[in-house]
This record gives sequence, C-alpha cells and structure tokens, in this order.
Amino acid sequence: MAARAKLWTWSFINVWISNFFVFLVFYLMFVTMPVYIMDDIQAGEGAAGLVITIFLLAAILIRPFTGQWVETSGRMPVLIIALSIFGISSILYMTTESLVMILLIRFLHGIGFGMGTTALGTLAADVIPNQRKGEGMGYFAMSMNFAMVVGPFLGLTLIQSFSYPVMFMTCIAAAVIAFLTGTTIKVPKLDRASHFEQKSVVPKMEGLFEKSVIPIAITGAIVALAYAGVLSFVSVYAKGLGLEQASSFFFVVYAVVLLLSRPFTGRWFDRYGENVIVIPSIITFGIGLIVLSVSTTSIMLLIAGGLIGLGWGTMVPSMQTIALQKVPERAGSATATFFTIFDIGVGLGSYVVGIAATGIGLSSLYFYSSFFVFSAIFLYVWLHGRKLRGNEQSKLEYTS
Repeated sequence: MAARAKLWTWSFINVWISNFFVFLVFYLMFVTMPVYIMDDIQAGEGAAGLVITIFLLAAILIRPFTGQWVETSGRMPVLIIALSIFGISSILYMTTESLVMILLIRFLHGIGFGMGTTALGTLAADVIPNQRKGEGMGYFAMSMNFAMVVGPFLGLTLIQSFSYPVMFMTCIAAAVIAFLTGTTIKVPKLDRASHFEQKSVVPKMEGLFEKSVIPIAITGAIVALAYAGVLSFVSVYAKGLGLEQASSFFFVVYAVVLLLSRPFTGRWFDRYGENVIVIPSIITFGIGLIVLSVSTTSIMLLIAGGLIGLGWGTMVPSMQTIALQKVPERAGSATATFFTIFDIGVGLGSYVVGIAATGIGLSSLYFYSSFFVFSAIFLYVWLHGRKLRGNEQSKLEYTS
C-alpha cells in the first residue's frame, strides 16, 4: 500500500499562516471599525455600516479579475501585490480621521483582501496533494475559522483596554506577518500553458466566471444568507436573553467542535464523496439554527454554537473543494467565482436579516431560517449531488 502524500509541508503551513493573519485583520476590523467610526469620527450608524459594506464591495468586485490574473500572470506576483496593498492600507488608517478618506482606505483595503484571499486559496489548492484535497482544504479553512474566533475577541479587547492606535498597529503587525509568510510559499510547477495563452494583465470578460462552479456557489450563497444572521446578530440575540457571558464563548465552542471534527470530515470527503459530507453538514447547520432559536440557557446556546460550527465549518470547505474539482486546471478562476457569489450571499444576508429581525425578532428569524437552510439540500441535489453515483467522487483524478 502506497504511503499517503504529505499534507503539512512548509508551503502549506505558510499559506495557512498567511491566510489566518489576513482574515484576523478582517474579523478584527469587522467588529471594531463601526465602533471607531461612531466614537472617534463622530459619524452616524449609516456611516458605521458603510465601512463594512464598501470593504466587502471592493472584495467582491476584484475577485473575478484576480481569478484570471493568478492564472495568466502567476500566483506569486498577484499575491505579493495583494499583500502589499493589504499592508499599506493597514498603515493608512493611522494617517487620517476624515470619514471620506477612511472610506477610500476601506475600499483599497477590500481590494487587497479580495486579491489576497483569492490568491491564497488558489495556492492552497496547488500545494495540497491531489488525493488529500478534501482533507487539506478543510484544514486550510480552519485558518479562517480560527481568525473568526480570535479576531473579534482581540479587537474588542484592544479598543476597550488600550486604544484605537494600538488596534491599528496590531493590524499592521498582522499584515506584515501575512506578507512575510505568504511570500515564502513555494509554488509547485503546474502545466497550464495549454489552457491559458493570454499573458496580458487586462482580463478577458469572456470566462470571467467559471460557469461550472456557479451551481455549487449559488447553493453556498443561499445557506450564507442564513449564516449572516448568526455572524452579525448572535451577540445581540444573546444579550436579549441575558446570556452575554455565554455569547463570548459561542464561537469558541464553534471552533473547538470544528477542530475535533476536521480530521474525520476531510478524510471522509476524499474517501466517500461529497454527498456524504455536504448533505449532513447542511442538516446539522439547520438543526443548530433551530436550537439557537429556542435557546433559553447558556448550555443550549453553546450546543447551538457547536452544531452550527460543525455544519457550517464542514460545508464551506467541502463546497470550495467541489468548486476546485470542476476546473482543477483553473483553480484561481474557480476560487474567485465561488467566493464572489458566496460573499454576495453573506453581504445580502446581513442586510436582509437586519430588516427581517426588526419585524419578527431574532428568535423567529433563526427558526424560519432553518427551513430556508433545509431547502438548500434540494437545491444542492438538483444542481450537483444527483449527478454523482456511489463514491464516484473518491475516484476523481486531479490535474492541478
């Protein structure tokens, strides 16, 4: 029996660390920038929300183009430019207190984030052995999951115990680490010349999106609409229940459950195929929303966090792996297409959830959202899952 290919190579560790620090800055600022805009800049809630929206908008707009750039101009040149923009933007926050300038910096920062995460996701797919794609992408996704736990906690601690300049300096340090680790990734030799003859940095509009990736990306975006309510409002919901202290551990439990399950779910994906993993993960996420909707104690809230962490945290990397399988020779375009559509779901969900919660309350919102999530199972089977037979997935060959 042949030995298993090594997963935790130096390049994979570096791409993991770089991605973690990029997302650490993202989540840290996700919770602190609105507060900064309202407290220090003395702007209203509309402006506070705009600093998040304009960042995500920039990331969404740049991703399809980045997907082509990483294929035509190379992974590392795009990554170096992206992480440079990301780092420079982090420094620029220290230079102004003008709302207009901050919004411009946020847009630039979003461009660096969108380019950087697309390039890093593509590099992760490149350095992971073909026969361990599901497992490897699952571990890679944990860099985002850990950042989601550490970022908000660190950000709120810094502005409460220290100051906004200290918070910005922390972001600069994180961006520097992301740059240093990202630029030491060794890109494996890839035979893509037959697929990409264009060498211009001006992307072609034709093929900007990988059509074969769109179905699985839409399925993920539908579920992301519901997840946005958890990400944006779970702390508000817990406060209304008088469970503020437990809410601080919600995403900690999320991360712990994800960490414990990752070695199994990734390997099962590679061995038994995506249907065996994706469908149960969507069901688990939906059940987690139901438990969250009826939570009255800290224990119930934390159980909900564990179920949501297991379901959501398993589903997303699995769907990203499916996207990569569609066009393994164009991993950059596949990654860009998937996350462009996926991020639209998160962004739209944050807006829709806020409006819906005002009308029906968060408890009812989470309950009804669970049925919305369950409906995604039928969408998944219709668009993708029904096309697979048995463990056909485990026999797929990767050419990346």
